[in-house]
Amino acid sequence: MAVPVIAGLGAAQPPSASQDELWEGFFSRHFSGTTRSLAQRIFANSGVTRRQAAVNPLLEDVSDWPTERRMRRYQVEALPLGKEAVGRALTAAGLGAGDVGLFIVCSCTGYATPGLDILLARDLGMAPNTQRMFVGHMGCYAALPGLGAASDFVTARGRPALLLCAELTSLHIQPSSARVDTQQIVSHALFSDAAVAAVVVPGGPGYVVREVTSITDTSTADHMTWDVTDAGFRMGLSPKVPQVLSRHVRGLVDDLLARHGTTVSEVDGWAVHPGGPRILNVVEQELALPPQALAASRATLDEHGNCSSPTVLLILDRLSRTAAAPWRIVMLAFGPGLTLYAALLDRQG
Repeated sequence: MAVPVIAGLGAAQPPSASQDELWEGFFSRHFSGTTRSLAQRIFANSGVTRRQAAVNPLLEDVSDWPTERRMRRYQVEALPLGKEAVGRALTAAGLGAGDVGLFIVCSCTGYATPGLDILLARDLGMAPNTQRMFVGHMGCYAALPGLGAASDFVTARGRPALLLCAELTSLHIQPSSARVDTQQIVSHALFSDAAVAAVVVPGGPGYVVREVTSITDTSTADHMTWDVTDAGFRMGLSPKVPQVLSRHVRGLVDDLLARHGTTVSEVDGWAVHPGGPRILNVVEQELALPPQALAASRATLDEHGNCSSPTVLLILDRLSRTAAAPWRIVMLAFGPGLTLYAALLDRQG
């Protein structure tokens, strides 16, 4: 039976702007009245210094665009970003597009048919019999079920699989006339754009995907929402999310590690989705992690913001490139449901 190994990662991001520039140049005017002072505090305490935007509000205000126009722009911007990320991942893995047996695309910020999976398969020269899967509306945790599906395919078929997570959150700035609440301000202060691809192969050097697991607390389903409106997609993000994570994250991680005969203290790499500073603080506290354990997650939030599904792969890429790359990594991501996903990786070769 083939062992699934992450053999190559590739990232692509649009141009960046500083959080201060975004505030001064756009959002300070986008919010008004008492909301403005609240928004300024939230932006300042977001843990974000720079973010990337395919559609930069400093140059182009999409907040009043109808959803149809945003979706057309999504296809224009996401295709070259996805192509760049996939090309880098395939090169890192030493493979060509024709070697891919399964191509999985995760995205919750844009929809079109034919989608990115079909257009990229065509443009990159994937084989006509390449299987495809599109994962939508899973939000920030989508990379991990995508990685799980890719790993299952590699194990069962003994052929390479390719995962691409591509998100353009910049397309979904809400109109200034829309109902503004704290949840909406937080999403405008955190989110960013990116595309990251991962190649999973049967065996060889890289990170072995030992297991992907999850837990969903459906009693808190209303705590995180992503509603399709006539003015783009609107984020709902309850301040109670960290409390829900605190109830479940320790048990999820302990059970995962126990099944593989290890413990938290034996994990030397943590790729934790930075939904915001409070999310990282809760994970650090509940798992009793040392101060530097989440340094890569905090640095990714600082430099790239919350890019939704690609973010946890950005962190994994950062960890794998360090001088002393971790031998054992736990990946954690969270999203609608509320859902917590975890993956255990071991480096070999």
